[in-house]
Amino acid sequence: MNPLVLLLASFFGLILLRVNIGFALLLSSVAVLYYEDLPFASAVNQMYANIDSFPLMAVPFFMFLGRLLNSGGITERLLAVADVTVGHIRGGLGHVNVFISMVFASLSGSAAADTASVGAILIPAMKKAGYDPAFAVALTAASSTLGVIIPPSIILIVYGAFGNVSIGALFLGGVVPGILIGLFMMAYTYLLALRHGYPANPRADLRAVGTALVRGAPPLLIPVVVLGGVVAGLFTPTEAAISAVVWALFLTFVAYRQAPVRDLPRMLAQSAVDFSVPLFTVAGAGIFGWLISYLGAADLVVEFILSVTHHPQGIMVLLVGFLLLIGTVLNPISAVLIFLPIIQALGDTAGMDPVHLGVLTTVTLSVGLISPPYGICLLIASQIGQVPVTKAILAILPIVGLVVLVALMSLWLPDIMLALPHTLMPAAFGR
Repeated sequence: MNPLVLLLASFFGLILLRVNIGFALLLSSVAVLYYEDLPFASAVNQMYANIDSFPLMAVPFFMFLGRLLNSGGITERLLAVADVTVGHIRGGLGHVNVFISMVFASLSGSAAADTASVGAILIPAMKKAGYDPAFAVALTAASSTLGVIIPPSIILIVYGAFGNVSIGALFLGGVVPGILIGLFMMAYTYLLALRHGYPANPRADLRAVGTALVRGAPPLLIPVVVLGGVVAGLFTPTEAAISAVVWALFLTFVAYRQAPVRDLPRMLAQSAVDFSVPLFTVAGAGIFGWLISYLGAADLVVEFILSVTHHPQGIMVLLVGFLLLIGTVLNPISAVLIFLPIIQALGDTAGMDPVHLGVLTTVTLSVGLISPPYGICLLIASQIGQVPVTKAILAILPIVGLVVLVALMSLWLPDIMLALPHTLMPAAFGR
């Protein structure tokens, strides 16, 4: 049997059997090492090399930051800011849902955390206000995926760390497409609100607006510190994450005092456990990705794509299709770690800028968070809203189309993803 076929077949077979993805990566890799009579020490070396990454240390800090935001009363303050900003537009709660997800994305970088925290508040509120429950679930799940696009994005950190691409430039590249997707979702919400008569929230007076903005200003400093510090070269992504955590600790336990200090050890322990699972996946992906390269999978995929088209944009459209497919069964971090050699080989063949390729990959893989059978954000939102997943899927399809539209638009209008990094971080492009 071809060892590459053995590697992929055993991996996806284990995934279908619901084996933990980290174990599936490791077991399929060990099977090929044994089959090819390769030294097993290679597995240990590659696993260790993959987790020996300083930028990767930013991930647990952003995970911990998400817990602080939910426990410290910060989410409620941000919801108030969203309400006074867009709540008065027709379909107000829907717009608040999208807006708060965009803000939350700029704080924690986690889509699942956004779904759980925002969904627990807004899905019941939207249902009570007369919104279709399936739409409330779909909009909450879809808007939460902005957490992997708008910086600080954990996926962009992983891509930059293992793809040798400037994380600061990737952060900047995710800003415009993230905002554009959010605006498209708001436009769709507005059209549905007109069709179904969804209400608008009362317009807040100037005093209420001022109060909400003052209360929400301190946590809104977090994205300024993270993105501004990284772009200006003052922080590495890891140092920026630590700075954000320190500020959130101050807000949670000193300024707002909405959580007791005795909860801190539990929150730290939960964040450590949360990080252990993706860390093991990163380690397993180290040997799996090395075998993908060793067995020449990237060359085979490039040859196949070139047999279909030689046009650069045609190659990238096929890559988008490939990413949409693997995103249905793999979480974005795993997909990036496993298939990065193939993604970058196709990008090089099409002559695509590495920053553009990284952001496009992240935007496309974000769809997998709301697509079955993986679709973790859709599953969480469906559970909160007590809506059958089948109904939620039908409601979310138009919104998925909007995300894919932005991804395809960026192929013809690359400045959607490159204008900001070109302007603010030209050194990342060798200029």
